[in-house]
Amino acid sequence: MISEKWMQISKNKISEVYLIYGTESYFVEETLKRLKGKLNELGELEVINFDLEEKKVEEVIYEADTVPFFSDRKLVIAKNAFFLKATEKGKEKVIHDTALLEQWLKNPSPTAVTVFVAPYEKLDERKKITKSMKQHANAIEAKSLQVNDLKGWILHEVSALGKTISDAAINLILEIGGTNLVHLQTELLKMVTYIGEQEEIDVETVKLLLVKSLEQDVFTLGSAYLAGNKSVAIEIYHDLLKRKEDPLKLNALIASQVRLLIQVSHLKKKGYHAQQIANQLKVHPYRVKLMFDHPSLRNEQKLLTTLHDLATVDLQLKTLSTNRERILELFLLK
Repeated sequence: MISEKWMQISKNKISEVYLIYGTESYFVEETLKRLKGKLNELGELEVINFDLEEKKVEEVIYEADTVPFFSDRKLVIAKNAFFLKATEKGKEKVIHDTALLEQWLKNPSPTAVTVFVAPYEKLDERKKITKSMKQHANAIEAKSLQVNDLKGWILHEVSALGKTISDAAINLILEIGGTNLVHLQTELLKMVTYIGEQEEIDVETVKLLLVKSLEQDVFTLGSAYLAGNKSVAIEIYHDLLKRKEDPLKLNALIASQVRLLIQVSHLKKKGYHAQQIANQLKVHPYRVKLMFDHPSLRNEQKLLTTLHDLATVDLQLKTLSTNRERILELFLLK
């Protein structure tokens, strides 16, 4: 779907208003990059950025409606459109006039391309403004790729860089590199640069150069802990501390992993297969694939106890100011 939207942009079929929603930052940034590139080809371009957590949407509308003086067209980018998701009343930093926005969407400025970015997992489809935005704007969903799509994306990226890659190398990248496309794109470029005149990226190149994603390191750490492999868990933990990772963040990621394992275990017992679980929990299918046959699923009670202990560690990390690194380390040594 997103490739069709990019094709429209390349053919100069550019809408006056776009809505980019979803959590895959690569697709958000790549769409903005393509819009900037094409609009620059068509004439002088002025780019104006807004953060809707700090500025009112009325300012975005005013800017879009103001005729550009020093360029042919404007690209107005309004990030963090939080009013499109479910929000708790009274918690908003900025109050937006969404009724005004609804009216403006029916007749937007012809001298500007206005892009609203909502980098959230889910929009509130019950809201009138969300319905209006999806009706009048060119909506682009920036969602994570499925495993097979991810393989195709890696092949496409490597081919675009003038190289090939073996199936074994792709599988290893998927196993240890995570699913963040921005991270993977950086790593692929690094590999292509490293191999020079060599035609193919092979397994050895991946082993040598690929930097594991934080999520993958935490997954390995959590798996080692649950398997009783304390030395491996501590080794990974110390390595993450050297990389300046915060113990509170690491604890939250481990807890997220354990929580997902409990959910996968529960749904697997009900007869759900991996893809159904991914759809039900709205998580990346590759994460579920990694956990579907995880050995710790056999002991759900241990997972529940671990999650309770991690909640205690979280409280300690938030209330004790001294030796925070040691708090999580003691948990891993239990």
